[in-house]
Parts: sequence; structure tokens; C-alpha cells
Amino acid sequence: MEIVDLTEERKDLFSLCLEDWSAEAREAGPKRREWLDRCLRHHGLRAKLALDDEGVEGGLIQYSPVANAPVDGADLYFIHCIFVHGHKEGRGNFQKHGMGQALLAAAEDDVRTLGAKGMAAWGVWPPFWMKASWFRKHGYRTADRQGLAVLVWKPFTEDAVAPRWFPKTTELPDPVPGKVNVVAFSSGWCLAQNLVLERARRAAAEFGDSVVLQEIDTTDRATMARWGVSDAVIVDGKNLQKGPPPSYETIRKAIARRVAKL
Repeated sequence: MEIVDLTEERKDLFSLCLEDWSAEAREAGPKRREWLDRCLRHHGLRAKLALDDEGVEGGLIQYSPVANAPVDGADLYFIHCIFVHGHKEGRGNFQKHGMGQALLAAAEDDVRTLGAKGMAAWGVWPPFWMKASWFRKHGYRTADRQGLAVLVWKPFTEDAVAPRWFPKTTELPDPVPGKVNVVAFSSGWCLAQNLVLERARRAAAEFGDSVVLQEIDTTDRATMARWGVSDAVIVDGKNLQKGPPPSYETIRKAIARRVAKL
């Protein structure tokens, strides 16, 4: 196994989260590629890949200074995502071979050399993707919690200060009277969440003038801090994202129910 820095020729694959076999990944990938290029140039994003002994990409990690991340903190780096390909499709299953641990260790070593006082990450407490318990096994401790999402961190110095989630707000953009109002928050960094945005666009378009879709780009940290949410689809004030990313059918049904009441 080898951990390498992301190079230009691997950016498209990285933007697809190594799922170049997936039509859905290709649909959502361009927005993630835009985010990747912008943050590598302007926001201090760092990215690495794990290669197996034959040089095949099996895992990835991306992390940035906390000042450019969706959490409140200082002198830390924040892991947006760590992912090891585990699907039967495409390149196959690389999980349970230590790639995730190797990627995490490489990222921690990297930010220590950059003078960071600690590393933060997000996870979820249920036992599915980005498990908070996995980070705790590797020395992380809970800093904050917000619904299913757990903010964890590992301090490197005694004076490191724990990060916090930005507080969520109940405020939403002013609704358009007589319409079903769909608000889609999108940060661009997550392939799955980008796909949710595409699903919301398609579902809203099905109902024509009955639905108004407002998109809010939360790539900018000030925008993220204002709303306290990075990615979500909200239909007439109801947040559809209470767990895994909502399916197209879930979004469409929620909109259809509201349209029927107009």
C-alpha cells in the first residue's frame, strides 16, 4: 500500500469518489470537481489517495484548514471525507485492509508539519458511513453533536481548543406565496449530497410553476455560518435530510404532497 498526494491526472477519478463505474456519480461529479479545483487553489484543501500494491486507487481523504470548513474552530484542520471503495462494481472492495487508517495517519502527519494544533472530523453515531466510533478508535474524542452528526477531534497540543458546530437556524429564505417552496443547500464537497441537489432539481421541475426552487451555495464559510447547515433539501419548511441522503422518490413525494394542498 502507498499513500500519495492527489495529482492532476487523478482529479476526475477523485471527484467521482473512485466510483467511475457509476452513472449517478458521473451526474454529480462535475459540481464536486468545481469544488475540488476551487478549494485546492484558494482554500488550502489537501487531498491524498491510497493505492494498493498494484497501484490501483482504493481510498481517499480530503481535509482543509478549519477556517475554510463548515465548523467553528481555530488552528485545526478538518476532514471533510475519508472513503475506501467498498462496492463490488468497478475496482472492487478495498475495505478491511487498513487503507482508512493509513490515510488518516498520513493526513495527521501532514497537518502536524503545517503547524496545526489538532485534527477535527465529522461522523455519524449510527453504524453506517463515516462512523464516529471509527474515529474514536483512532484517538479522537467527541467535541460536539448535532442530531445524527458527531463532531470529533484529536488535539496535538495542550492549548488546542475544541471545535463546535455552527448553530442551526430556523430562518429560511422568504417563501414565495402560493407556491411550494423548496430550498436546497449545497456545499459541493460531497458526491452523495451533490446527487441530492440534482434529484431536487429534477423533482421540482416536474411540477412546473407550482414549485419554486431556491439554491443556496454554502461553499462560502460565511454563508454556511449564517444558515448553520451545509447540505439539505427543505420542502415548505420540512427538512428531508434526517438520516442518509434522501432519494429522488422521497423528494418527489414530499413535493407532490405539498402541491396537492395548494
